[in-house]
Amino acid sequence: MNVSSHRHGLARPKVLSVLIFAALASSAVSAQVSIDYSISPDEQNHKISDLIYGTNHRMNMTGHENFGFYRLGGNRTTGYNWENNYSNAGSDWQHSSDTYMVPDGVDETIPGITLTDFVDNDAIPGAKTMLTVPLAGYVAADKNGTVQEGETAPSSRWIPAIAKKNAPFSLTPDLTDNAVYTDEMVNFLVERYGKAADGGVFAYSLDNEPSLWYHTHSRIHPDKPGAKELVDRSIEAAQAVKGVDPTAAIFGPALYGFTAFVSLTDAPDWSNYSGQYHWFIDYYLAQMKAASQSSGIRLLDVLDLHWYSEAKGDQRVTGGNADSVKDKNARMQAPRTLWDPEYQEDSWIAQWNMAELPLIPHIQDSIDANYPGTKIAFTEYGYGGGDDITGAITEADVLGIFGKYDVYAANSWILNDEEKYLASAYRLYRNYDGQNGTFGDTSVTATMSDKENSSIYASVDSETGLLHVIVLNKNMNESINGVFNIDSTTIYKSGKTYVLNSDSVEIQDKGEVEVTNNQLNYDIPALSAYHFVFSTSDATDPTDPTDPTDPTDPTDPTDPTDPTDPTDPGTGGVTVSVNIPQDGSPSYCSDIVVTNNGSEAVEWHTAFDVEGSVYALWNANWEQAGSKVTISGVEWNKVLQPGASTSSIGFCANR
Repeated sequence: MNVSSHRHGLARPKVLSVLIFAALASSAVSAQVSIDYSISPDEQNHKISDLIYGTNHRMNMTGHENFGFYRLGGNRTTGYNWENNYSNAGSDWQHSSDTYMVPDGVDETIPGITLTDFVDNDAIPGAKTMLTVPLAGYVAADKNGTVQEGETAPSSRWIPAIAKKNAPFSLTPDLTDNAVYTDEMVNFLVERYGKAADGGVFAYSLDNEPSLWYHTHSRIHPDKPGAKELVDRSIEAAQAVKGVDPTAAIFGPALYGFTAFVSLTDAPDWSNYSGQYHWFIDYYLAQMKAASQSSGIRLLDVLDLHWYSEAKGDQRVTGGNADSVKDKNARMQAPRTLWDPEYQEDSWIAQWNMAELPLIPHIQDSIDANYPGTKIAFTEYGYGGGDDITGAITEADVLGIFGKYDVYAANSWILNDEEKYLASAYRLYRNYDGQNGTFGDTSVTATMSDKENSSIYASVDSETGLLHVIVLNKNMNESINGVFNIDSTTIYKSGKTYVLNSDSVEIQDKGEVEVTNNQLNYDIPALSAYHFVFSTSDATDPTDPTDPTDPTDPTDPTDPTDPTDPTDPGTGGVTVSVNIPQDGSPSYCSDIVVTNNGSEAVEWHTAFDVEGSVYALWNANWEQAGSKVTISGVEWNKVLQPGASTSSIGFCANR
């Protein structure tokens, strides 16, 4: 898909989280639907990767989605030349070579400025970034517009893209040597940001949608790539990257479409391997494993696929006009193709390829058989309807599936200009409370009585132990009576409630509910998404001045602003340091350093003044009152030894 630019979001302490989605056809009016949900917080399965909450399009959302992963990819990156910042649009736009990828207002002559601007200004602090390395053989030599068919590579319009320089690197690349080197580009980035393990560029993608090069980039690679050709190019590029930064993750081969999964879209040499390998994915994994063993280093960390639903209602659900009742119902059911062996969508894939479905378990089987330990990513995917509540419900369902089935990374791709509901689905997981409150980090067992009409996703936050439950009702007409049973040795007594529905793209705070004996009955209106945050505390009245949890209660012995508090950091030798930039910018970020100057270990809390309103703060508990921000440690950093200082705490604010 086309490349698009992005810009900035952040994370906060996590909680036990459950996401529940209810789905029902709207063909007839009937009684309220009743669904039983069982949640088992004590049955913890695996960590949920923050990288599944990723994007290719930061600028098209609201700026408050708190993404965990940013990808600079798309069709433009196949022909991107990092030395001069020129790229080629291919068949997306007249095979034009130009400066389209260069950000506005920057000097295009600065080597790698497209990449460094992305890392510096698009990804939020704490999130991971992935860049794309070219494999098709050539990159743009100029910015002179359309490349004619007679100028197909090799020609003066192109410069060879070579994996390894086999010579000393330069931070000011030679523009006259008729070559662009992958390992020199990675060295340029490592010199600027450090290695991935030290906070540098986290991952590199092995090009973009290679099975379509002959179509999208016919001026670069006019013939269909062979299966062996793609493997050889992948191995060479991965070795080049790992030779400079062995800690960087390699994602590949960024396959577009189901036919690419099966045969690399009828690769000319696929018949040489189809007798031994069930589908191309098996062959690719096996060859990358063999090359890794020979190289002495893993050359493929993540199997990278692109998935745009082919499911149909009246038309394909990803279409811009797929807005009939049948289209919307088909869209909300389509995520079941990822996991449910009993579901068959209306598509050519399900008609002819049920042996390869459901998709995620089948991919995992291929990994287990051919290259164990490889992770799964969908770095482009889409289901349409991003401007409609059904798009939000579908996206929320997909994010829940990715977490439940241990997908490692995922980046949605915007299919239309207005995708406000798609953004809302992210906030349901990553910023439901406007304070970057997030879904939990450990997947736990959860089941439902009706998988056609509902889905449930649950997670435990390893730091707080809170429980989040999101219930989505996909029925267009009827509400759902949700009967929730929390099977746990922990007793949950209350839950805060947040809702997303067709009335607004904003997540609305709906107050608290009481839980009795770990059970709750709750009505979920048609086409809505509810997010409950369950707690072991009783429900509280925020207007009650005697509320013992009121942080402003002057009699509260743990009030951090109480001057008589014996653990007040002002008398305990704890100091805090922040550096607020005075450059006049409307927003800013700063590190926070808390130091224990005393002679004994302390469980710290402290406060500092800010300019404006903090919209994100990471690796500490926090609250803001006026210009004062009060912070305290989370589980892993709350105790400071004598003379020690915290690390990795910071915040961002709007003036």
